[in-house]
Amino acid sequence: MFNLPAFKDREEAALQLAQRLKNRKLRNPLVLAIPRGGVVTGAVLARELKAELDVILARKLRAPHQPELAIGAVSEDGDMYLNALATQVPGVTEDYLGRERDHQLAEIGRRRKLFREVRPETHVSGRSVILTDDGMATGSTMLAALRVLNTRTPHEIIVAVPVAPAELLERFHGQCSRMECLVAPEDLGSVGAFYRNFDQVEDEEVIRLLRDFGTPFPRPATGAA
Repeated sequence: MFNLPAFKDREEAALQLAQRLKNRKLRNPLVLAIPRGGVVTGAVLARELKAELDVILARKLRAPHQPELAIGAVSEDGDMYLNALATQVPGVTEDYLGRERDHQLAEIGRRRKLFREVRPETHVSGRSVILTDDGMATGSTMLAALRVLNTRTPHEIIVAVPVAPAELLERFHGQCSRMECLVAPEDLGSVGAFYRNFDQVEDEEVIRLLRDFGTPFPRPATGAA
């Protein structure tokens, strides 16, 4: 049983996560955050771990008539992941999934244009990547992001989140090198319930945080050792 809320805000949660990771030997560390709320968490992790900060663009697929319920996610490259709810929720047809996928890809495209103007995509290969968000409810978006990352040959992938349901953590075995989660209740309810302050994060805040971290490390030249 957990006393709610567990965290004052995203910054406090991220500081606790950083303490879990500070003694781990990281190779050229990179924090990849899922916008928008995850970028606040990611910025604190990057500062505390002396890592680079970037975003990874993935979006949840919404259930028909229940926009807060995720039935899956789509990644920046168009890869679609569906969870068990996709076969249980009425109205989830191939036609619906196609429309929802296109809608979320359009939003990913909008965010890519917006965020990449201040933060060109950085390289991942050979690096310790910390993949973060401000919490996970279904894990669909995180799993979609992991599918992309696992094709980019990082040295390791550490998934770090303040809160996620206990049963969900098992699904990440084999998908990443390590999982760090501060609070893992049996019955999550909602991620926001674990924060005293869980205000919505706007695009402008994401842009400011990305700009504060300066220019990314250069991508290695083709054929470089």
